[in-house]
Amino acid sequence: MNRVYVCSCFGITEKQVREHAEAGACTPRQIASASKAGTDCGSCVRSIQSILGRGACPRRELLGTAAAEPMPTTTVAEPAVVRAVATSAGLEAA
Repeated sequence: MNRVYVCSCFGITEKQVREHAEAGACTPRQIASASKAGTDCGSCVRSIQSILGRGACPRRELLGTAAAEPMPTTTVAEPAVVRAVATSAGLEAA
């Protein structure tokens, strides 16, 4: 079997990068978290980006449709809640 190494520092193959992408790792940083590839000399990061850009990540289609949906809004905590949390954590209230 012909193995194509993407990361020679950690011996990570193109097949392994694709497997991590299929498992949900869609960025070079997520591939690094899953396999350490790209965390030593960094020369493989562009190769990883290239592999991910060729459809190795099945979630990319979902990300494209999610961009059209509005982002959920967040609320700011009420000052009384902030004081209660700070007090229970033993901190001075702001």
